[in-house]
Amino acid sequence: MNSSPSRAGHCPAQRAIVIGAGLGGMAAALRLKAKGYDVLLVDRCKRHGGRAQVFEKDGFRHDAGPTVITAPFLIEELFGLFGRKMADYIELIELSPWYRFCFHDGTQLDYGGTIEDTQRAIAAFNADDANGYAALVEESQRLFEVGFEELADCPFDRFSKMLGTVPDLLRLRADRSVWRLVASHIRDDRVRQALAVQPLLVGGNPFDTTCIYGLIHYLERRWGIHFVRGGTGALVDGLAKLMTENGIVSRLETTVTNVEIRDGAACGVKLDNGEFLPAEIVVSNADPMHLYGSMIASRYQNASVRLKRARAKLSMGLFVLFFGTDRQYPDIVHHTIWIGRHYRQVLDDVFHRQKVGDDLSLYLHRPTASDASFAPPGCDSFYALVPVPNLSANIDWTETGPALRERVLKALDASILPNLKSHIVSDFFMTPEDFERDYLSVAGAGFSIAPLFSQSAWFRFHNRGEGPRNLYLVGAGTHPGAGIPGVLSSAKVIDKLVPSVIA
Repeated sequence: MNSSPSRAGHCPAQRAIVIGAGLGGMAAALRLKAKGYDVLLVDRCKRHGGRAQVFEKDGFRHDAGPTVITAPFLIEELFGLFGRKMADYIELIELSPWYRFCFHDGTQLDYGGTIEDTQRAIAAFNADDANGYAALVEESQRLFEVGFEELADCPFDRFSKMLGTVPDLLRLRADRSVWRLVASHIRDDRVRQALAVQPLLVGGNPFDTTCIYGLIHYLERRWGIHFVRGGTGALVDGLAKLMTENGIVSRLETTVTNVEIRDGAACGVKLDNGEFLPAEIVVSNADPMHLYGSMIASRYQNASVRLKRARAKLSMGLFVLFFGTDRQYPDIVHHTIWIGRHYRQVLDDVFHRQKVGDDLSLYLHRPTASDASFAPPGCDSFYALVPVPNLSANIDWTETGPALRERVLKALDASILPNLKSHIVSDFFMTPEDFERDYLSVAGAGFSIAPLFSQSAWFRFHNRGEGPRNLYLVGAGTHPGAGIPGVLSSAKVIDKLVPSVIA
């Protein structure tokens, strides 16, 4: 039985087109359908998910995009719009530990579990930091109550709204960086490095990113860290099934080149084959830098958006090495963050010097720790993600890509994956050039614009189009920002902005 909203009391059918089938675009499509729109979703990739694609090679499966599931209630809400239960579509696995941090001196910190578990692990590095961590979580909760509960799904299309938040931002000292927030509570430098890492998961430098992102500590503690059985691709498939059941039409392997404007309002989109698709509402899940730079003529844009584009600071790029081994590494947990000797220098190289330096830090994903289906029997599936400069740097990836592959494998072989080079049987990698080509991400940035205070809330690209009427934006480059909770919350923002067509 189709559980779409009833057509009783329904206005004449109005069509909404969503550009991009990332998680933000899929969430927007579902919310628009629940408001009574006929929804068409258009994406250039072979499958739904945007950057959350799935790669298969030599019997190994790899999630290409986000792997950390937090705030699962945001996913549950989408199924609830249609009277469905998330558990009937996907299975969440709660992870323990959430992350393992491996430091250059051979020490390790398992992060997650109860606060007491984490305090005991931290006390092994510095006894005083156990209490410091409790104080950090308390401050994170205060940031969460404002930054997430009050503001994450709040429209910031009027400057008056931004002004209204100033007292809270001053009280929370939002001008501080995440690093300064953590360092005010934690003494041990290794523990500081671990607890300041979250901005990197959304494309930011811990030394530059506003401490508002410190709310992630409490967010993780509130709902835990999860993995979807079958991977993030299984989450995408569950949402795609929900869309199909409720009459949302998708056109994949189809590229939108322009948003068409008539009488100052978005009236549809033009495809790369010249076809015009009309609509009353257009929602873009594309990178806003690409949307305003290539898809909408500048004469239709407000001065505010032209200024944002001109001054934008983009997030870092990503080098992602996917590989499979003919043996298992049972001591490696699901999420490992391997921190090099020169932590700050690595970040300065990536974000400021615009180069791939001599030291490495990386995130290692081993989904087979939780789901054996990602690899053939007796084997393991991995990906190693290395922060690198985006394409604004003068880097020749035809040379740097293969060289960085060798460096990553050598570093892992010599540390946490012994004899890796003898057991790797399948691999390939992506560079910022692939992100630019496949996802139309300007300069191959991994997360659109960076999560700086000067690019947050009203200063970020607005969820309501800045220029044409009937244009709305979701995804990493708009408010509230990158990460699964961020892009799903951006769809909640437009839910508040777009009028319902159900009486």
